[in-house]
Amino acid sequence: MPLYKYSSQFGGGSQYAYFHEEDETSFQLVDTAKTQKTAYQRNRMRFAQRNLRRDKDRRNLTQFNMQTLPKSAKQKERDRMRLQKKFQKQFGVRQKWDQKSQLKPRDSSVEVRSDWEVKEEMDFPRLMKMRYLEVEDPTDIECCGALEHYDKAFDRVTTRNEKQLKSIKRIFHTVTTTDDPVIRKLAKTQGNVFATDAILATLMCCTRSVNSWDIIVQRDEGNSFNSPRNLAMEATYINHNFSQQCLRVGGERYKFPTSNPFVEEDTDKGEVASVAYRYRHWKLGDDIDLIVRCEHDGVMTGANGEVSFINVKTLNEWDSRHCNGVDWRQKLDSQRGAVLATELKNNSYKLARWTCCAMLAGSEYLKLGYVSRYHAKDSARHVVLGTQQFKPNEFASQINLSMENAWGILRCVIDICRKLDEGKYLILKDPNKKKKPKEWAELRLVPPVLRQQLLLVGQRPGNQGACWDSRGRRAKRLIHSGDTADATSAEHAKNTEEHVQNPEWQPV
Repeated sequence: MPLYKYSSQFGGGSQYAYFHEEDETSFQLVDTAKTQKTAYQRNRMRFAQRNLRRDKDRRNLTQFNMQTLPKSAKQKERDRMRLQKKFQKQFGVRQKWDQKSQLKPRDSSVEVRSDWEVKEEMDFPRLMKMRYLEVEDPTDIECCGALEHYDKAFDRVTTRNEKQLKSIKRIFHTVTTTDDPVIRKLAKTQGNVFATDAILATLMCCTRSVNSWDIIVQRDEGNSFNSPRNLAMEATYINHNFSQQCLRVGGERYKFPTSNPFVEEDTDKGEVASVAYRYRHWKLGDDIDLIVRCEHDGVMTGANGEVSFINVKTLNEWDSRHCNGVDWRQKLDSQRGAVLATELKNNSYKLARWTCCAMLAGSEYLKLGYVSRYHAKDSARHVVLGTQQFKPNEFASQINLSMENAWGILRCVIDICRKLDEGKYLILKDPNKKKKPKEWAELRLVPPVLRQQLLLVGQRPGNQGACWDSRGRRAKRLIHSGDTADATSAEHAKNTEEHVQNPEWQPV
C-alpha cells in the first residue's frame, strides 16, 4: 500500500487512462513539397551581404580619404557628409546607382513674381524628340569688322611650359539684337525673326542646360524685331582674355568690306577686341525668314595661304577636387581625352552651345583653351595649360549634338512666340522642378530625377508682363514683367558662361 500511495495522482486511476480511437474529422492533408522561391528570395542573403560589404567598403574608403586630407578639408568633408545624411533621412532614399543628389536648390536667373502668368510649358523629353530637316544653306547678307591672325605658338603650350594668362584691356561690345544698327536696317526690308548666334545656341541646346538662364523675347506686329554666379563671371573673364591673347597682336588684320558697326567715332579702334560679325539668313519653311548675327574670333592662314575662320573658347579649372578629381596639370598632356570627357560630363550644355555657335557662323575650326587657376584659392591669376582644335561638324558628332533636333527646338519656340499677343516676353528655365524617374521599375531607391521643362509666361494688356524660364537641371519656365524683363539682358546666356561642376560638390 505505501508503494502505491500516490498512484491515483500519477495515472494509476482509470479517470486518467488514455483509450486510442480513430477520429476522421480531425484528419488533415499536409503538403510536404518545397515551395518555389523567387530569384530574390533565393539570393536574399547574398544581396544583403553584398550591400553590407559595399557599405563597409565605402566607410573604409571615406576613413582613408579623411586621413589624407588636411584638417580644414576634413571638417568640410564632415559637414558635407552630415548634410548628405540629413537629405537622405528627410527624403527616405539613399544615394545608389551613382545618382548624385542636389543638396541645395538653385537660384533662378530672374525673380519670378506671383502675378506673372504662364503662357506655355515645353518639357525637355518632348523637345528632344523634335526634328526639322528642311534647313537650307544660309546666305551671307553682310560681314563687318576685322580679325587678327591666330598665334600658332599656343598650339605648343603644355603643362610643362605653361603661359601666364594676361589681362587684355580691350573693348568687347555686347549689343542686344534690338539695339544692333545692322539688324534694324535689315528689319525694314527682309526677315521676320531676328536673333544672335548666342541666343539661338542657347535655345537649340537647351535640353542640356543645368543652371537657369533667361532670354527676352519681343513680339511685335508686322516686320520688326565659387558660387555659380562668381564662377560664371570668372569663366567669362577668362574666355574674353584668352580669345585675344592667343592672337598675333599688332599684325595686319583680316578686314571685311564693312567696318565694325558698334565702334563709335570717338573710340580708340586699337582697343577694340578682334571680332567679326557675319549676318546670315535662313529660310525655315515658307513663313519664317530668320536673320542671325554670328561671330568669328580670329583667322588662321594655311600652308597654301587659304584663310580659315575660327571661334576661340576657354575651359577653366577652378578646383580639381570638385570636378571628379581630374587634375589638369597631371592628366592634360597624357590623358587629354579623359579631361575633355570630364568637361563634357560637367559642362555638356556649354560645349554644345559653343559648337552650335561655330556651326551657325560657318567657322572652319573651334579652338578650345585649357586655363587653370594659378592657385586654387586665387580667382584672379590664371595660367594657360594647353589648347585643342576641332572641326565643329566632327566635334558635334562626338558630343552627340544633333542639329536636326536643334532646328526642331528652335522652330517650335518660334511658332509659339509668333502666336503670342504683341509685347515683351522672357524665356526662363525653372531650376528646381522634379519629376519621377523613368527608371523606377529597374532601379530602386533612386533619388528623384530633376524634371527639365520650359514654361512661357506672357504679357497681357494692362498687366505685368510675362517671361520664359530656363536654367537648372530640372525644369524650365517662362515668365515676364515689364520692369524686370527690360532690366534683363538678352545676352545673359552669353555673358555669364555656365560652369557647372559635380552637383555633389557644387558650391551653391
